[in-house]
Amino acid sequence: MKKTFWRLSICLFVAAGAHTLNAQSLTGFLPSQQAKEQEAEKLFLQKPKPEVYKKHLEALTRVPHSAGTPENAQVRAYIVDIMKKAGWQVEEPAYDIFMPVSPGENTVEIITPEKIKLNTTETPVDAFSGQPRVTGGWNSFSGSGDVTAEVVYANFGTKEDFEKLESMGVSVKGKIVIARYGGNFRGYKAKHAQAHGAAGVIIYTDPIDAGYMKGITYPEGPQANDSYIQRGSLLTVDFTGDPLTPFVPALPLDGKKKIERLSPDKVDLHKIPVTPISYGAAKEILTRMTGQSVPAGWQGALPCAYRIEGGSKLKVHLKVEQKNDFTRVTNVIGTLKGSEFPDEWIILGSHYDAWVHGATDPNSGTSMLISVAEALGELTKAGYRPKRSIKICHWDAEEFGVIGSTEWVEQFKEELSAKAVAYMNADAAVSGKFFGGASSPSLKQLLKDATQMVSYPGSDKTVYQQWAGAKSEPEVGNLGGGSDHIAFYMYVGVPSWGGGTGGVTPYHSAYDNFEYYSRFVDPTFQMGPMVSQIFGIMAMRLANAEVIPYDVSRYATDLEKHLSTIEKTIKVYSPAYSCEKLMTAVHELGKNIETYNAAQQKYIQANKSVKNTTAELNKILISLEKSFIDTQGMAYGKWYQSLYASPDPYSGYASWMLPGFMYEASLKSTANLPHLETRYLKAIQSLNEKVTALTKKLG
Repeated sequence: MKKTFWRLSICLFVAAGAHTLNAQSLTGFLPSQQAKEQEAEKLFLQKPKPEVYKKHLEALTRVPHSAGTPENAQVRAYIVDIMKKAGWQVEEPAYDIFMPVSPGENTVEIITPEKIKLNTTETPVDAFSGQPRVTGGWNSFSGSGDVTAEVVYANFGTKEDFEKLESMGVSVKGKIVIARYGGNFRGYKAKHAQAHGAAGVIIYTDPIDAGYMKGITYPEGPQANDSYIQRGSLLTVDFTGDPLTPFVPALPLDGKKKIERLSPDKVDLHKIPVTPISYGAAKEILTRMTGQSVPAGWQGALPCAYRIEGGSKLKVHLKVEQKNDFTRVTNVIGTLKGSEFPDEWIILGSHYDAWVHGATDPNSGTSMLISVAEALGELTKAGYRPKRSIKICHWDAEEFGVIGSTEWVEQFKEELSAKAVAYMNADAAVSGKFFGGASSPSLKQLLKDATQMVSYPGSDKTVYQQWAGAKSEPEVGNLGGGSDHIAFYMYVGVPSWGGGTGGVTPYHSAYDNFEYYSRFVDPTFQMGPMVSQIFGIMAMRLANAEVIPYDVSRYATDLEKHLSTIEKTIKVYSPAYSCEKLMTAVHELGKNIETYNAAQQKYIQANKSVKNTTAELNKILISLEKSFIDTQGMAYGKWYQSLYASPDPYSGYASWMLPGFMYEASLKSTANLPHLETRYLKAIQSLNEKVTALTKKLG
């Protein structure tokens, strides 16, 4: 479908880059507004500096700082201080979360044929990994237990892997499952294992996925060494956030407003013990296994033939003692109040709690957003206050289950539904040198436009060109699970995007520290300012445009693509199935969007701001994504209320587009298709009606 939004080409010359950046357009701005925005963006692009980004990252990652610790409170205090000095209004909303208070006790040892206690802590190899506050590897929300049993290897521990074991006649009942990281969220490895009767789970990173098979290992190189351990949460309840307060915020227990909480014994938390180990430790188990050979694709890179069963002579002891209790977590919400539309919010966010030091995950994103806050603060002092309010948020307890952001969204759900223009997620946003992003439909073009305005360090290219590579344009992905956009996008319906730079990192380990970052992630510290520029340009355009610069056309384009995928998927087991009714509705939507685009172009070209018309247009635009919010929720979890996008409930990370259909297809069922079609048709019609209303407002 041809895009007909009006665009005015401009060229920006950026002091940080020696070349002229690509001709650029400012969607949604009147011609008379272009020069000031261009001037502000040019000034902003000069602000983020490598030395400032480096200073913040070093300060934030001096010591381990997991949620609920005094060290994490010190990190929060640093963020608050910097943001206040930059001129932001700062709030610190707190919540009491039911979560593990510490790693507790984690023991893994081979009992027979010989007794070997396996290491559950990384070997110190730098100035950070041996600090006293570095804990051993652990998985939060593990069950507590003490078991000694035979071992079964379950590959990645996915739903399909356990089904494969069943088809082979292999039972995991009463046994300890050993599974490698990858393929799904670690919590689902535990969930599937428990559902199949396993007594416990051991998770490790195989060197075929991250380690010596990929290159030289740390500290000589960037790859995972044989003592690297990936920590992480296992929380897999059928909603996101605090496990005792679905749909409502976990406000402080000592606060004025009392929240009814679920009883912990009524919540489906894991019952079996689960812990991570290194591949060096896993080698001791896998090399002693004596059962049948693994299926194709299950072989890893440890020096042995992988086997399914350990055999009766191999017994492993697994003990985890982990206590859950109420823990105070605190977000940081900074606001730069808009000059004209203060009740329309542009929200940027990243969490600040880390499993250990968190140099890449999350605090590269934290440092980047602090840099954005300082730059926007300087612009405001220079007379370039944003028209809409910009909020920069630093979330707590994300690592334990995307908790801090979710509780805030649940607390302010109604306000966010009416006021939030966009959410931009910066989790671990500067973790390498390869840029990428995933987005809801209406922000995809804005992301591409912003990357055309920013130079890629050390080259004569823009980020857009570097990102696209040999392709004519870069591909923007679709948001899945695993980070703080979930509640905004999939619960409330706020258009969202997340991204930044990526590469090899020592994910969730004691090696994700400032020394590793300085040597292997970005020794020049230039990627932080680059990503700051992209986030800042997007925020400024969303904040200052006369008409919110959504790419409305992308709704029809992407819906058609996703419906086509759904139809093909269902036809595999139900050949007669057709999405014709829904496709017809989408085609009608596309035509109406073209009419709206033409009307919007005419309105912009008239170069006259009509306050009431603009306000009404933007109110409708903010409501577009909410067309997909359905309070019936998904069959796998009512909390997930977007009909458009959801995390894959089997893997936790992957994006499911049109998730109601995707879940039905995963069951190879047709029983609920008529009801689902009715719900989706209603959503598309709602979107269509809003687009028609936009055109009428412009008439």
